[in-house]
Amino acid sequence: MSIGTRNYSRPYVMGGGLPYGIKMLLIANVAIFLAQYFGGEPLMTAYFGLRPASIFSMFAVWQLATYMFLHGGIGHILFNMLALWMFGKELEDTWGTQPFLRFYFFCGIGAGICIVLANYILPSGHPEIPTIGASGAIYGILLASAILWPDRVIYFNFLFPIKMKYFVMIYAAIAFLGSTDMNSGVSNIGHLGGLICAWIYLKTPQTRGFHPLKAAQQQYKAWKLARNKRKFQVYMKKQGDKRDPWVQ
Repeated sequence: MSIGTRNYSRPYVMGGGLPYGIKMLLIANVAIFLAQYFGGEPLMTAYFGLRPASIFSMFAVWQLATYMFLHGGIGHILFNMLALWMFGKELEDTWGTQPFLRFYFFCGIGAGICIVLANYILPSGHPEIPTIGASGAIYGILLASAILWPDRVIYFNFLFPIKMKYFVMIYAAIAFLGSTDMNSGVSNIGHLGGLICAWIYLKTPQTRGFHPLKAAQQQYKAWKLARNKRKFQVYMKKQGDKRDPWVQ
């Protein structure tokens, strides 16, 4: 996929440099891609790519976030980072860094959950095959841009002018039509999941407070509290068995 240069119905000023969130995402993605490129690809994909079977067998929930930072080639990362820069920058400028990053990870993690479920629900699913790439989060950014600025004009494939809302509709239709084929080599389920999560996020105010790190910390604290409670109950039961029954 290609995205054309900006040509909007109102002036767009690319001033002020890269916002912090976009800059950190670009640096992280490029750095990890270079580590993959120089020999780390098999190991990194095995541990940090999204392998649905590992989510259930190893409780590898970190893969729902880490898979977004791995890419399958120069063309793959080039499109994703170009779209992140072109469309994500104005979203971060409009929303602020923390709300933008919450939205980005909400779409990416949500797309990952869709990928895991689809691999077990659809007949063509392969839970053992890992998925990599930030496309779920990127598709979420595209939908947000289409909702906020629907009549802006971009150049499709750098040649054909098209309004942003129609551009996203085309890619949404492609993702939908290809979503039942899990053997195409393209994660259309992830693309479609990113679009759906972006829609939910933008249309449901309750999701605006989503914070993946805090959510993970809360889940860990709840699990640790439940584990300590079970240990305490076992300890008290043992103490009760040893205690003199006449002692109150």
